[in-house]
Amino acid sequence: QVQLVESGGGSVQAGGSLRLSCAASESSTNRCMGWFRHAPGKEREAVARIDVGGSNTYYSDSVKGRFTITRDNAKNMLYLQMNSLKPKDTGMYYCATSRFVVCGADQADFVYWGPGTQVAVSS
Repeated sequence: QVQLVESGGGSVQAGGSLRLSCAASESSTNRCMGWFRHAPGKEREAVARIDVGGSNTYYSDSVKGRFTITRDNAKNMLYLQMNSLKPKDTGMYYCATSRFVVCGADQADFVYWGPGTQVAVSS
């Protein structure tokens, strides 16, 4: 079973940046990985996903152009660079590993989840 641990969350003012990291206990190099966020009162949202090789990435419309997902398969690491942060980006951010190689749109594809890291953006 893959264990995931996120880090890098914190409090930042609007317009600032944060870089989230996710360390995997074992190789997830042959699976799609993604970042999700859950804000109070809202459903969990898929923020970004990245395929095995890192060449194909997918973003929600709300973060496109501001967030960048990358992965380092040699280090079993996943990253999310978040720029131009807005108060609506506030929430708990989770990294997750899919059961599939190809990134699908269904959150049910993602079977391993980290405990999350909190991001708070103030105006």
